[in-house]
Amino acid sequence: MASNWAIVIGINQYRFLQPLKYAKRDAEAMNGFLTEEAKFDRIFLFTDDSPPISGKPTEPFRANLLRVLRQIFATPFMKDGDNFWFFFSGHGIPHNGQDYLMPLDGDPEDIENTGISTNTITNYLRGCGADNAVMILDACRSGGKKSGEGIGRQTEAEARQTGVISLFSCSPDQFSYELEAIAQGAFTYALLEGLGIRGRCATVERLNQYLEHRVPELISHHMQRVRQTPYTIVEPLNRSHLILMPQHASLTDIATLKNDAYRAERNLEWDLAQQLWIRVLAAASGQDIEATEALQNLGIQRHTRTAPPQPEPPQTKSRSLTRRQVLKWAIAAGVGVVGVRVVSQQINVDYSKLEGFLKAAKWKAADLETANLMLKAANREKGRFLDEDSTKNFPCDVLSKIDRLWVDNSSGKFGFSVQKKIYVENCGGKPDGYYDEKAWQCLSDRVGWRVNNEWIVYREVTFSTQAPRGHLPWQGSGESPWSRSSFFDSGGGWEVSSLMQKLVSCSI
Repeated sequence: MASNWAIVIGINQYRFLQPLKYAKRDAEAMNGFLTEEAKFDRIFLFTDDSPPISGKPTEPFRANLLRVLRQIFATPFMKDGDNFWFFFSGHGIPHNGQDYLMPLDGDPEDIENTGISTNTITNYLRGCGADNAVMILDACRSGGKKSGEGIGRQTEAEARQTGVISLFSCSPDQFSYELEAIAQGAFTYALLEGLGIRGRCATVERLNQYLEHRVPELISHHMQRVRQTPYTIVEPLNRSHLILMPQHASLTDIATLKNDAYRAERNLEWDLAQQLWIRVLAAASGQDIEATEALQNLGIQRHTRTAPPQPEPPQTKSRSLTRRQVLKWAIAAGVGVVGVRVVSQQINVDYSKLEGFLKAAKWKAADLETANLMLKAANREKGRFLDEDSTKNFPCDVLSKIDRLWVDNSSGKFGFSVQKKIYVENCGGKPDGYYDEKAWQCLSDRVGWRVNNEWIVYREVTFSTQAPRGHLPWQGSGESPWSRSSFFDSGGGWEVSSLMQKLVSCSI
């Protein structure tokens, strides 16, 4: 199932720039839409007075926003089929050929040191792991001035290179207007219309068409002799067919996406084909047989082009194989089928580097090598984290061997089994692995993953025998493959539950 995350920022009361009236309301409206209608899993809201989340401040000043970005995007944590949206409503200023978004404490006299470059944002979005990253900027206000160049040109060029879908509220030589009559920015108001019931814009292409018509219409109705023309950057062009709102997708939208997927297969663009077929499944609520079988075929095609010769897959007159045919071939070829993915069961893990690091008491190097071995064993080296399926299906012999090396070389101080014992025996964790937040926090406090009720980050991990018992291997946010990087928690949810279930089932 796809994971949908967003960062939403709206700033009214700037310290050194002209105040805005409705940027905060724009952000709150976007947050409400993503929560209630789009059903996003996680949204980080930052406005002038947004409430703290898990005790963390959400005031949109520069240091806080950069800290959030660093910690959320510390490692790739999403996968094909996932979505990450970034929305900003506030001031944007170009400076020395670079576009900057201005946080609450942004100073127009020191833009480089107080603004956040759009290049920083696009790089984070590109590296999060999601194949659908969207940046929405209602920020073409040029610091509150109604003349001069606004942001857009440099960000547009960056978006074309990175593949981040980028929506701009107006052209760089225009102003992005707030309208008293609707108490919102014209662009954000039209955007939410287009994504919602009124516009029912499922795809990037249709949303762009809606905005190109609706924003000028709103402006001409409420103002005179001004222009505001929004635009969208999508590279390559066929990404305009991506479905943003599956609930509005028509059969035509899905058929177009299928055609793009088949074209990618013909061109041997396996990653793109997989991304598109996953999008088709999401739009069809997972019930599209053609997409399911295409993904099965895709797994076979990739395997047979990268692995040693295997038994030939069965011949069929139809366009794709049935699941029964795939399973029959997979058994003969020594390949396991998990969901719609085909993965090799032949795991060749070399523990020599890990053992060498542990014997030499090079704890950080051993921790990083542990992550590498686990990702390799789960065939998740590209994704850089263990998702739910790969955690539950993680090979017990690999987990046991890694644990034994840690336990033996640390005199019983470090290892997965040490952590499990503390979780179950000292913190009251459920022996069946059922996630218990209090038990997990208790474990984290005992092993030093939390200090004074604050989760530590990877640079604060203690890589020595002075660390508390069970401190290593690291399982918090950051370099560990067990948990997705998160600003507000360390691990948690299904990641912890799946880990504990695996530790119990493997008798670690």
